[in-house]
Amino acid sequence: MQSSAAKFDASRADEYSRQSRIALAGYDACHELSACMLSAALGAGRSAKVLVVGAGGTAGEIVAAARLEPQWTFCAVDPSGPMLEVAQAHLMDAGVADRVETVLGTLGDLRSATLFDAAIMIGVLHHLPGDAAKQEILSQTASWLQPGAPLIVAGNYRHYASQPLLMAAWAARWRMSGAQPEEVQLKMARILQGAEPPQSEERVISLLSDAGFDEPLRFFSSLFWGAWLTRVRDDSATAIAPAGVALVSR
Repeated sequence: MQSSAAKFDASRADEYSRQSRIALAGYDACHELSACMLSAALGAGRSAKVLVVGAGGTAGEIVAAARLEPQWTFCAVDPSGPMLEVAQAHLMDAGVADRVETVLGTLGDLRSATLFDAAIMIGVLHHLPGDAAKQEILSQTASWLQPGAPLIVAGNYRHYASQPLLMAAWAARWRMSGAQPEEVQLKMARILQGAEPPQSEERVISLLSDAGFDEPLRFFSSLFWGAWLTRVRDDSATAIAPAGVALVSR
C-alpha cells in the first residue's frame, strides 16, 4: 500500500474529486449505498467504531456514513500525505472532522487498543500490484475487526484489456464530460498502466475468503467497478487479532 501511494502526489490529489466522479459513474451513489449497507448490517442508530482503509481523497465514504449514523466514529488510514490532507479538508467542510481520527501510514501503523466494529475499503485493491499485496491488506483488515464485523470493499475488477466494449464505454464517459480525443487517449493509457484489478469477481471472492471473510454480497456495479459487503468469519477474527489488542464483544 505504501509503494502504491507514490502516484497519489499533490497534483493528482488536487484533481481527484472531479476525476473520480468521471471515472466512476455513480461515484456518490456507491458511497451513499455503502453507508446504507453498513448501517443495515450493524443496525441503525447504534454506536460503532469504523476503520476506513485508503481514506484519502474526497472522504465521501466517511461523510456519507457520518451523516447517516451520528453515533459512529472513524479511524481513517492512508499512506499518501497529499490525499489525506484533501480528505481532512472535506471532513472539515462536512462538519464531521471531530469524529474522525486520521492516520498517515498503513494498517501496520495503527495503535488502537480495541478492535473495530466495521471497515470500509473503497478504491484500494486495484491500485495494489499482484494478488499477494491484495491478500495482505485484506488479511490485515480482518485482523483489526471484531468477529462477525462487516466490511465494505469496492473497486475495479476484471483485467481492463479483456473487456474492450467496457473500455470503449469508459472512453465515451470521458468524452461525455468534455474531454478532447487526445485527453481521452491519455486517460485510458493511464488507466491501463496505473492499476491492476483482481481478474474477476470470483477472484475477489477468493481473496476475501483466504483473508478470513465470508462470501460477499455485491450491491453496486458500474462498468469495471463493483462494491460488496462481507463479514469476518468468527474463527478467523479470533485467530489473527493483532498482538496486544483485546477482542471485545458487542
